[in-house]
Amino acid sequence: MTRILHLTDLHFGFHRAALEEPLLARIAALRPDLVVIGGDITHRALPPQMRQARAFLDRIEAPLMCMPGNHDVPAWNLVARMFWPFAGFRRHFGPVLTPVGRAGDVRVMALNSADPYAWQRGKIREGEIGRVIGNVDAMGTNIVALHHPLQQLPRVDKALARRASEALYRLEASGVQVVLSGHLHRWATDALLATGRHPRVLQIQTGTALCARITDGQNEFVLLEIDGPDLRLERHVAPMDANGFGTPEIADYSRVSGVWRRV
Repeated sequence: MTRILHLTDLHFGFHRAALEEPLLARIAALRPDLVVIGGDITHRALPPQMRQARAFLDRIEAPLMCMPGNHDVPAWNLVARMFWPFAGFRRHFGPVLTPVGRAGDVRVMALNSADPYAWQRGKIREGEIGRVIGNVDAMGTNIVALHHPLQQLPRVDKALARRASEALYRLEASGVQVVLSGHLHRWATDALLATGRHPRVLQIQTGTALCARITDGQNEFVLLEIDGPDLRLERHVAPMDANGFGTPEIADYSRVSGVWRRV
């Protein structure tokens, strides 16, 4: 069994500092094989925020893979945003914007969906879909991780990332079984599966891990336990009025039939 932890939208600089220690303690107790950091690690991509976030991530003992979100490019320095938007991210979180991680027979492939020329809306870059498809392991479990969702529910009022629909169709056809995303600060898994549009891809949209925005209502992260075609989600939630994470919510899924179904 392989344990992948998805942690996204930390927003250092506008985060719940009091939740840092409970989050680190819960991660340590879960002992994941790999931690996927799904972007918006900082709130405004300022150097002090990046240093603070890096210090937090350095306390996680599991292997990490990081990708940028739209908040991880300079917000106010327009010159840096135009000419070297990811310089700070590379300096603090690693030189590779689209890392690949492996744990057991699970392969996690990152996409960089952050667009420096659009504040919120993301994009899938030319050639990125083909790069991921070329790395699909036909014998294992393939996960794609990116900041922006590839499908959104009707209640979402943000624009879908450019080429997101094309990416989702092509990734599903290639054998990608799971997509991890964030950005919306809203949990969505079963509702996306219920649309019936992409039954061979389990899309896990995880809420914010540490952002202090009251309207989000809670902070959360998710642990994936993968055992061949079976997958268990442990959703760990900390309400805004709580000092830590409660008992996880458990959901089991299987793709034995060729499509994902909740067990």
